[in-house]
This record gives sequence, C-alpha cells and structure tokens, in this order.
Amino acid sequence: MGDKAHARTGAAGGAPAAGRHPRALRNVALVGHSGSGKTTLVEALAQTAGALGRAGRVEDGTTVSDHEEIEHRQNRSVQLSLVPVDWDGHRVNLLDTPGYADFVGEVRAGLRAADAALFVVSAAQEAEAVAATTRALWEECAAVGMPRALVVTHLDTARTPFDAMTRICGELFGGDDPDAVLPLYLPVLGPEAADGHAPLTGLTGLLTQRIFDYSGGERAEHPPSGDERAPLAEARARLIEGIIAESEDETLMDRYLGGEAIDTATLITDLERAVARGTFHPVLAAAPAAEGARQGIGTVELLDLITGGFPTPLEHPLPAVTTPDGSPLPALDGDPEGPLVAEVVKTSSDPYVGRLSLVRVFSGTLRPDDTVHVYGHGLGSPTHEDRPCHEARTRVGALTSPFGKQQRPLDACVAGDLACVARLETAETGDTLSGTGHPLLLAPWTTPDPLLPLAVRAHGKADEDKLSHSLARLVAEDPAIRLEQNPDTGQLVLWCLGEAHLDVALDRLRDHYGVQVDTVPHRVALRETFAGPATGRGRHVKQSGGHGQYAVCEIDVEPLPPGSGVEFVDRVVGGAVPRPFIASVEKGVRAQAARGVAAGHPLVDIRVVLRDGKAHSVDSSDAAFQTAGALALREAAAEAHVRLLEPVAEVGVLVPDDYVGPVMSDLSGRRGRVTGTEQSGSGRTLVRADVPELEIGRYAVELRALTHGTGRFDRSYARHEPMPPQLADRVLARRG
Repeated sequence: MGDKAHARTGAAGGAPAAGRHPRALRNVALVGHSGSGKTTLVEALAQTAGALGRAGRVEDGTTVSDHEEIEHRQNRSVQLSLVPVDWDGHRVNLLDTPGYADFVGEVRAGLRAADAALFVVSAAQEAEAVAATTRALWEECAAVGMPRALVVTHLDTARTPFDAMTRICGELFGGDDPDAVLPLYLPVLGPEAADGHAPLTGLTGLLTQRIFDYSGGERAEHPPSGDERAPLAEARARLIEGIIAESEDETLMDRYLGGEAIDTATLITDLERAVARGTFHPVLAAAPAAEGARQGIGTVELLDLITGGFPTPLEHPLPAVTTPDGSPLPALDGDPEGPLVAEVVKTSSDPYVGRLSLVRVFSGTLRPDDTVHVYGHGLGSPTHEDRPCHEARTRVGALTSPFGKQQRPLDACVAGDLACVARLETAETGDTLSGTGHPLLLAPWTTPDPLLPLAVRAHGKADEDKLSHSLARLVAEDPAIRLEQNPDTGQLVLWCLGEAHLDVALDRLRDHYGVQVDTVPHRVALRETFAGPATGRGRHVKQSGGHGQYAVCEIDVEPLPPGSGVEFVDRVVGGAVPRPFIASVEKGVRAQAARGVAAGHPLVDIRVVLRDGKAHSVDSSDAAFQTAGALALREAAAEAHVRLLEPVAEVGVLVPDDYVGPVMSDLSGRRGRVTGTEQSGSGRTLVRADVPELEIGRYAVELRALTHGTGRFDRSYARHEPMPPQLADRVLARRG
C-alpha cells in the first residue's frame, strides 16, 4: 500500500497483455452519491497510472476536445463505464458507476463485475446525502462479503472536516463495530484561502508516520516534525488496535497489550488480509492533480491499496453456476484453463461498430471468433413475459479494451478480466456465455423493479415501423427497463426507475435508434360493474329490401361478488330463441362487456340471464342476435347505476424509522389504508398499505423526495374496488 517503504511507479495504460494471470488483475467498482467525484477520481487515478496525460491527452497523444469531454462525462454520469489502468505489474479495471438513484441497475451491474468496491463520499455534501444514497449499496456489498474501502473527496471545500467524516462513516457503515472503518491516512491541509477553505496538500501515513507531500507538484516523502507527530498518536493507536482485532494471529493482541511494538510490515500484511476478507474498511482522502501536477493527491496511495489490499479474482467468491435446466454444479475456481463461463454485464450501441457488450469472464478464456452458447434468464424468472428465457449459438466478434473513446484490440480475455465484445447480437445484459459443448448458466444478479410508468406512442408512420425493434433493443440493453403492452388500456408503457431514467431512455430512442415518440398520460385499467339488478331488451330489426335482420332478446342482469367475471345463463323456455342463436346472444353480450357500457372500461362481476326473445324464420341470423345481445346489455346499463372499479395495490414501503410518520400520513392522503408495520433490520420499518393505483403513479419520485432518497417500495396488484362516487362522476363526465 501507499504506506510501504518503497515507491510505486505507474505504467502506461492501454490493452492488457494476452495471457495475463488472474492474480495480476483487480476489478474495482467506484460507488457513491451523485456529485461525490467518482469520475474525477477515476481520471486522476488514470493520470497517475500514466494512462491519461495532462490537459485531456490520453497516453498515445490523442487530444479530447471540450465538446467530446463534456459528452463523455454526461454519458458516464448515467452509465457504467470501464477504465483499465496498469499499476505495479497489475491490471486494475476501474468500473465507474452512476451516482443517481435512478441508475442503481447500472451500479449493481458494476458490482457484479467487480471483486471489491471503493465507496466515494464527498466532504462538501451533507452527511444525510451520504447516508441516503450509499448505505443500501453498502449493505448489499456486506451481504455478499465484498471488500470495501472509502475515499473522502472535496476536502478543499468541505462542509464536514475529515475527522468528522470518518466518524460518520464509522457510524453509518461500521454497524456494530465502528472500529472496522478507520482512516489509514490523515490529510495535510495547506493555508486557508480567502474563502476560508484550506486545500489538501498531502497525506500522513498512520502506520509508518511518513508524510506524503504533493504541494510541490510531485509526490515527496519525509518524516513528520515534532509538532506534526503528536496529533497522530491517538489515530495511529486506534488504527493499530483495529488491525490487530482483525488479525488471524491470535497472539498479536496479547503482545501488543503487553507493550511489544508490532513492526510495520506485520501490520501492513494483516491490514491487507483484513481488507481482502471484507472485515476491515480503510478510509482515505484524495483530490485531483493541481494545475501542472502529474499526480492527484492520494492517488498513489489508492492504487497501492487496490493492488495490495483488494482481492484477486481468484480470492473473491464467484456467482453460482448451474446447467440450463437448473442442476447445480461445483463452484467456479476462476481457472483460465477451465470451462468458459462469462457474463454480459452491460450492453450498449455504438454508431460505428453496432452492439457492444461489456463482458466479465469468470472462468476459462474468451478469444475472438470463438463460437459460444448464449443463455439468458431475463430477470431470473423463466415465465417473465417481458424477458423470457432465450438461448442461441453465436460467434464472438473482436475483443477490445476501452481507452477513453477508443477501443484497443485484445488477443484474449482470461478469467477475472473484462473486455468489450463486438457483434453479440443475440446477447442481452445479464446473459451467460459458455462453451458450446457444455452450456452453463450463472445465477442472475438482482435487478431493481421499475415502478415509474410512461406511456409512449410513435410520432409518425416512419417511427411506428422502427419502434418495436428499437424498444426491444432498449430493454435488452437495460434490465431496469420494463416494457408493457397493456391489454386493457392498449397503451405501450415504459416502466423505469425514475424521471432521469425515463429521460435517458427517450434520449436513446431518439439519438441512437432514430425513433421519435410522443409521451401520453399513463392510464390505469379501470373496470365497470352493476350496482344493482336491471333488465334490458335488445331489438335489432331491419327491413330494407332483400334479406332482412331480425333478433329480439330480453335479459336480466345482477351483480356478482368481486372476481366473478361475466357469467351468462340461458333460461329461455319454449324455443323463443332458437338454440343456435343463444350462443350468438352470449357472444354479443360478452363483446359489449369487454367494450364497457358507461366509460369504456371492461364490465365485470355480473350475471346475465337470457329469459326471452323472438326470432324470424328467414331474417334471423348470428350477427343479428349478437347485435341484439349487445343492445340489451346497454339498455340494462342505462336503467341501472353503473359503478366504476379501480385497481388497488398492496404496497410495502421500507423507510428509516424517522420517516415512518410522514410516510403513513402521506399514504393516508393517497386514500391508502395502512395494514401494518414491522421492523426490518437496524433502524428501518416496513409499512404495508393498500393504495389505489391512481394515487401512486409517481410514487417512485415522490417517496424519494419525502424521505430524502432513503425510502424504497414495492407494489403488487391486489384487487379492484369501487371508486369513490365523486371521483367516478368525474371519469364519467369526461367520457360524456
């Protein structure tokens, strides 16, 4: 790590050498709230490693224009991106994840491809913002034992000092053991500027008590002065105790408490092992390089932490693997010579090369022109209508490593590494690639349920021709988007995670696929039913020369319990309606019920009794009695009171305890009925309620605002219930 006695030297970035062993690979996802500085930090790490030169120049001298840089940053702010760099003989794959809550699906994809996570928190933002957007992801990483470290940015404009930030991180992320989250370095601040903020000029290593000074533009190392040494003692002692508490050497604590001075090399070794196991989480500070400087502050220390403390792909547990029929198989061992098992963690479209798939290889070696078996389990459910299981054989295109906006060719991608693969036309995000002789399937990662709907329609005829194909590609690229063709309303609905997610989806349709769509208000599927019994008479008699039309039928209608549908009963006596035409009456009644009788919504939960009618020996026909049946049902509806039914959802809202009261009050304001609450983990409560779907169309956005981003919810259809009369009257009035 950066505290080691010898210096590290970065190597120029670019494509990794073919045949690199997994032990020389590190896959790290950078996770943090929006505005925390993840992308800036990635660029600083790339610059320090020699992959990115000064003034926006990449290693081969290509200059990135201001417009290209702005566009590239905007894309990276909402999408997962890979930046590979070389450091001290290791290939470090930096996975820059979005910070917006709407793109948590991209974050989870990045965590799937990574073996460790670097949480980036900004000292310039309120601590509440840190907790709101990162704690849930921290808990997800903890659940799978993923190693984590933290880096604090923006100390030069800090609202919260570094010592306070480390204390907050310990409270938020340490759980029952705050001493598992401790600083590895302390920041060195320069003189205060006119705005009252002091710039970060260097770091002090707590283990070796060496100062790493960046104030001269290059990293320099020197011992602290007597005045600088005293403030380090308490933080150093706490760090040493935290490391020893996680040591596998059970005698170390007794030796330390007995007054023995533990040598620095032993402490660093134990620290690296604890970090790799995911039981200790060091906190560092970092800042981008000053004007003219070659290295960002803290970037050498971070790269040393990544290569020395984070696990190799061989050490991190790999996803479970099965055969396509679900039979379990032994765990993967990450052997480059083993069977090929890889996964598409991201899919994008490039205007020049077409579909481009970011692939993590978990076992074996992937090479250009290989023929692979593609198996997709959609969202983990073989019966999911939007993402059914699919499989195919396909030939792998060129393998490349991203370098800025370029793609550098690769000869192979070994187990543990990541690469971009061209022309995987049949593969979607989340699909498994394996050898054709032994098809395999990786267990899926969890995908957030999109809960914000937007109805769309093609803008013109040309757009209509391309819309279906473009939407299919959009959904294949982003598993967090769900496409629904609502059979009740006829609307084409995109379900996304939030407004920003919707905007990006629409932008991609327009800019990448050349499809213009219009957005229309999302309609909720209402129903109609009879409030009481009624009778109706349908008379369809026409005589206009030639063959006429003659059909008369009389019906009784009565309401049924919810969920009964439409029941048809024949009680005709004496052959008043000939037997062949009774089915015609039923067909007409059911067709009219499907169209609705008051506001254009399907009519349900009624029994229709055909009790009488008349027929003509020549002019009666199937079509005539269908029309008569529909007319009879409409007349009965005009006589009775038709009640509108609205769908009700079972909603579960998970929020911190502090927000339970506001959430319950808000649900009541949405005509919801709270059915119960229960504790769900430390400091969180699950609120269950039945809420009309008309009231929660935008709840994904409004709950986030109400709980400052800390709340999440799920919903499922429960039943249809009568709509309040005043609301029903408005719907009927608009129909009229």
